[in-house]
Amino acid sequence: MDASEFKAYRSEMKKSQLRMAQLLGVSLKAVQGYEQGWRNIPPSIERQVLFLVYQLRIPRGERKPCWDAKNCPPQKRDQCPAYEFNLGHLCWFVNGTVCGGKPQKTWGQKIVSCRECEMLKLIL
Repeated sequence: MDASEFKAYRSEMKKSQLRMAQLLGVSLKAVQGYEQGWRNIPPSIERQVLFLVYQLRIPRGERKPCWDAKNCPPQKRDQCPAYEFNLGHLCWFVNGTVCGGKPQKTWGQKIVSCRECEMLKLIL
């Protein structure tokens, strides 16, 4: 996530920089730094922002599980934590999902491929 994307999401959520800092558990200076590009946005903050945006944009009744949307075979699906915890609509949020044939080790690595997936593209 870059500075302009972060700022656009904050504006969409109609949050001041101070309120956004409180939501994310960071300082006001951190939010200002993210928006000015002085600070890199950590994966944990990116993850939290995307989760909040998802909650605003996708109505509960329209949240489809990834295993249905992607026709995931049962043997692969059964090994996936998104399926185990019934979080197919938030597969991009869950570490260790078995998307693309192998589990991703960290969310920072995972989000790179998730940004190309239709599940996350619903909100990007």
